[in-house]
Amino acid sequence: MLMRYFIWDGLALLVLSLAGFGAWLVSLPPTSVTAKAPRVEQHEMDAMLASLKPPKREQPLIAVVGINDATETTDYLVPTGILRRADVADVVTLATGPGPVKLFPALTVEPDATIAEFDARNPQGADYVVVPAMSRDDDPVVLDWLKRQAGKGAIVIGVCAGAKVVAAAGLLDGKRATTHWYYVKELLAWHPSIIYVANRRIVADRGVVTTTGITASMPMMLTLIEAIAGRQKTEEVARDLGMSSWDVRHDSNAFKLTRPFATTVLANTLAFWNREQVGIELRPGMDEVSLAFVADAWSRTYRSRAVTFAASPGAIETRDHIPIIPEEMAADWSAARRTYSFSDQRPADALDLALVAIAARYGSRTTNIVSMQLEYPRSGQLR
Repeated sequence: MLMRYFIWDGLALLVLSLAGFGAWLVSLPPTSVTAKAPRVEQHEMDAMLASLKPPKREQPLIAVVGINDATETTDYLVPTGILRRADVADVVTLATGPGPVKLFPALTVEPDATIAEFDARNPQGADYVVVPAMSRDDDPVVLDWLKRQAGKGAIVIGVCAGAKVVAAAGLLDGKRATTHWYYVKELLAWHPSIIYVANRRIVADRGVVTTTGITASMPMMLTLIEAIAGRQKTEEVARDLGMSSWDVRHDSNAFKLTRPFATTVLANTLAFWNREQVGIELRPGMDEVSLAFVADAWSRTYRSRAVTFAASPGAIETRDHIPIIPEEMAADWSAARRTYSFSDQRPADALDLALVAIAARYGSRTTNIVSMQLEYPRSGQLR
């Protein structure tokens, strides 16, 4: 008899849970409201560029920091790759401890140094610190180091949800900021003194810069290059990336949690029997920015995960000298479960081609959830 009550109670809880979940789904908007991104006046851009001028050195030192166990793929690799190809600063990749940096949702890299090693070599500190999204916002080593770098005069740049890490270090208190659309409410709930700025891809305020979602790293780095080296140099780098513009315009209303987004994620997640690993071959000299975009996109479908492979287990060095460690040792990969990094394409084109390939394999709804996670305006606004 007692077992019967347990069964009925369990069924009742299940029904209530399903009913609650269904009500939540119905409450979500059926679509995002898109509009033309509002214009940004030239005086606003001029003020931002002035605030980003190198604070210490003529040849700035830029540190891209990450935690070893989980740092966002594109946030870590794209700034490094773009800044190194521009050749206007000394750029170093850092980790909290010795050993490789495991990026999420894909790739593993060897950093240039640990935080401690960087500090020993550069007691004056960095000119700029790039802070990617991390699997946790409260790593004590990172937070303490960010406070010390800011205290030494470094400009701190929180890319995407890296803004949450910067905020946890207390560097955004009372300042204007933005972040990835999914984390805006969380950021403001934990740090209510932050003044959220909508419809701007980049927000700078008193030595701290924040950006919207993952793909904002491209216009952010171009804006930084322009502040360091001027417009002509930036235009050269932009052409190499496949971008014709990089202003701070953004349509924040285009990125919201919608019913199609939630139902597609749910459906793809529940289809656990239909998962696959998509192989990407690592080759010496490949474009790390294109690689990051493609691997990141394929690993955000909830149907697939990008897996790198190479004929030997050693790290493969990219175009701009970032050692990528292959996950699998294989001379080849099944053609049916393989994708290209499009490293022979300009990075902005590589991302578009990856999204086309994902749509062909899984459909447009899956491509849409990938674009939403990357906060990528498919209308061409990014370029």
